[in-house]
Amino acid sequence: MNVKVVIFDWDGTLIDSVEHIAESLHQAATELGYPDLERKAYRNIIGLGMVEALQKLYPDLSLDEIARIREGYSGYFFQKVTTPQNVFDGMAEVVADICQSGRGCSVATGKSRRGLAQALTTSGLGHHFDITRCADETRSKPDPLMLEEILEFYGYQPEDAVMIGDTHYDLDMARRIGMPAIGVEWGAHDREVLQSCDPCAVVNTVGDLRRVLGL
Repeated sequence: MNVKVVIFDWDGTLIDSVEHIAESLHQAATELGYPDLERKAYRNIIGLGMVEALQKLYPDLSLDEIARIREGYSGYFFQKVTTPQNVFDGMAEVVADICQSGRGCSVATGKSRRGLAQALTTSGLGHHFDITRCADETRSKPDPLMLEEILEFYGYQPEDAVMIGDTHYDLDMARRIGMPAIGVEWGAHDREVLQSCDPCAVVNTVGDLRRVLGL
């Protein structure tokens, strides 16, 4: 692909964290007496900002209820530190090779700034990224504001970049501004869901991703 910048989602795309997020949400919600949902329900909202995710899981929550669940979620989630071993095999090399090629490299994530700041350091990936945007400092996916802010940072147009993600929230976000997107099958959503957003490719191995990116 002849693009100037590659924008990655974080959880489920670079980091093998989907099950930990789903379990942390499940524990936090059920501990407070909210319904025990199927694990797929928790997986399906990964990629959204936390407020939007909880509103989708448990409609009609008050702001106080959301705050209590978020506090419980943080307690569970931060018990586990993201390490280089949590990076999907081969993805650290993909990120490094993108930077080596002279293309920009950035992150657009539904994580909070607190969560991403820690993970950037402990994963060993942080020094590769020019800019990162989080849901709690802009708007949640699939609103494309975080992509627009990244493009503004570089001075690029949507067609100059590609969004890589494991959920339809990632790919729909890109589609809304005419940005090419690549879906990866090793995260939260399956191929059929990813293809519904008309990405330029859906890949199921890191090798396939490298070929699409021309690495």
